[in-house]
Amino acid sequence: MEEKDRTSKRRRGSRGRKVIAALLVLLLLFAMAGGAAAFYVYQQMQPVDGGGQVVEKQVTIPSGSTVLEIAELLEQQGLIRNATVFRYYVRAKGVGSQLQAGTYRFQTGVTLDQLLDKMVRGEVVKDTVRFTIPEGLNVEQIATTLAQQGLVDKQAFLREVNEGDFSQFSFVASIPRKEGRKYRLEGYLFPETYEVNKGASEHEIIVKMLAQFEKEWKPEWLEELAKRKLSMDEAVTLASIVEREVVVDKERPLVAGVFYNRLRDEWLLESCATVQFVLGKQRDRILYEDLKVESPYNTYLHPGLPPGPIASPGRASLEAVVRPAEHDYYFFVTKKDGSSEHYFSKTYEEHLARDAKSRGSW
Repeated sequence: MEEKDRTSKRRRGSRGRKVIAALLVLLLLFAMAGGAAAFYVYQQMQPVDGGGQVVEKQVTIPSGSTVLEIAELLEQQGLIRNATVFRYYVRAKGVGSQLQAGTYRFQTGVTLDQLLDKMVRGEVVKDTVRFTIPEGLNVEQIATTLAQQGLVDKQAFLREVNEGDFSQFSFVASIPRKEGRKYRLEGYLFPETYEVNKGASEHEIIVKMLAQFEKEWKPEWLEELAKRKLSMDEAVTLASIVEREVVVDKERPLVAGVFYNRLRDEWLLESCATVQFVLGKQRDRILYEDLKVESPYNTYLHPGLPPGPIASPGRASLEAVVRPAEHDYYFFVTKKDGSSEHYFSKTYEEHLARDAKSRGSW
């Protein structure tokens, strides 16, 4: 009897060990399956390789699209690996209701979070237009250029220049209202290449250009100008004259130095560029009678700086006025040899001689 009991116990123990072993095997299989599933999901969440290079794709997400529809669209475009995994990831992040419709430019190789961030922010492709304002154009020329491209109404643009509210820019408030000044924002519409939304208003375009001026103007320049007893507006005015007088950048500090010398010694600036501004059109040759045209901008008749800038100066001209060359020159004349450079002179006699040389009289 005792022997039978012992045999029965051994059999029960053997069966128990087999059950435990079977359970352990089953748990191991579940763990392996879970690990394989986790690894699969991890793989499906990885960025899509663009074949060794970044590929840009434009995708339009229709208004009212569900997360699954968005996911399927992204999978079709080769931007994600698995629409189902993407849908569950969006649900886990809790941003499904925040995805915005519109046309997007996505790149291969970006993460799911980067795709989602763009759609949550609504960084859609905008219908834009680019335009370039060269250095040295005045406000009327800028208005004409933009009008010719169908971007503005010329008269509305000019009105906005003088009457628009641009109080978000502190430097605009500091522009003095001098008698005889033609355009309030002359000189401050910075010459640059811009991109604006199609249909942008005259005000929006001007804001863009003023913002660029604010970006280019360095606050520390005011300290340098204070040493020369010049305000920002006076510096921009002088820089606009330098811009219109000079073609070769290396000469801008030299020409700025000439004008500083004349201002210091209370000489007339005698800038042909200011006469061109008065005439309202570019002339290859200024006549003596042109120098007598009455205008506060005519620096052959009126001492000091004109009432305001005559054009939009670029970076080089602004920097030249802030840091002019130190020298004893009071005159300069174009070489007329095709180089667009100048002869510089200390005396009127030297100037006459170099003027004759530039005309080929020597």
